[in-house]
Amino acid sequence: MAIRNNAPLFGRVATAMVTPFKDDLSCDWEAVDKLVDHLVSNGTDTIVVAGTTGESPTLEDDEKVELVKRVSKANKSRAKIVVGTGSNSTAKTVKASKEAEALGADGLLVVAPYYNKPSQDGLLAHYDAVLKAINIPVIAYNIPGRTGININAETLIELAKCFPNLHAVKDSTGSVDQASEIARGAHENFRIYSGDDYMTLPFLAIGACGVISVASHIAGQPIKKMIDAYFAGNIEQARQIHYQYLPLFRGLFASPNPTCIKYALAKQGLCKANVRLPLVGLNHHQKEVLDTLLNVAGSEVDTQELVAIHK
Repeated sequence: MAIRNNAPLFGRVATAMVTPFKDDLSCDWEAVDKLVDHLVSNGTDTIVVAGTTGESPTLEDDEKVELVKRVSKANKSRAKIVVGTGSNSTAKTVKASKEAEALGADGLLVVAPYYNKPSQDGLLAHYDAVLKAINIPVIAYNIPGRTGININAETLIELAKCFPNLHAVKDSTGSVDQASEIARGAHENFRIYSGDDYMTLPFLAIGACGVISVASHIAGQPIKKMIDAYFAGNIEQARQIHYQYLPLFRGLFASPNPTCIKYALAKQGLCKANVRLPLVGLNHHQKEVLDTLLNVAGSEVDTQELVAIHK
């Protein structure tokens, strides 16, 4: 068995969309509309709503519902919509997943239960409950750096075997080795998405079909061009795009996500840089560094210069 690397459901580039806030930290619905148009126009195949980049831990339940409705209305069926419904409570995750399905979501992003640190058997039981409760495709989100728990390759392979609606994993482990084990062992209808922009190209090489991206807010077209070049067999072109944007991919996580990407979007007038506590905005030095990365990434310059600036 081995997975395929086509992307029939959610495309090559999915964007984990930020949630824009006004100065009073209420949701900025006009900015949501503007941002959806921007993403669809710049290479996004699927919009991920209310994920970690969308500051889901600080969103109220009614805000999440309204956010899904607003994004769906602005989207006008141009891109697919995946809703982040995972939490560290299985019952709450099931409830949120049912609600998102009822709202017309095309799929769900379900993160591994954080803080609780369940065993692999606990993870199997958690996803078993969610996958039995809904019918739409689910993307498991494996990000040990935030959750404190890794969904082992064997666990994902077992879940994919038992549940056809477990469509993919968003892999933010940074481990090509683990992703390779999943690619080798999962059935051909399962998919891997890189969960980190800087790992997209290496993951494509072992069987991933695309990326669930943060950088695609501001570099959607180059990311899509890189992926298309890879699958067209133009590996050198894909590598050069990867090298050019690598410092930016890393720099966008120099401060807790989504503080950096919101600052970058604010510079483009797409939304304000506001984040909800316990996150805080960038300080003056962080802004200067990110300004440099943003300016250089948009220019055709030597990749060694990019790396030197990032360091």
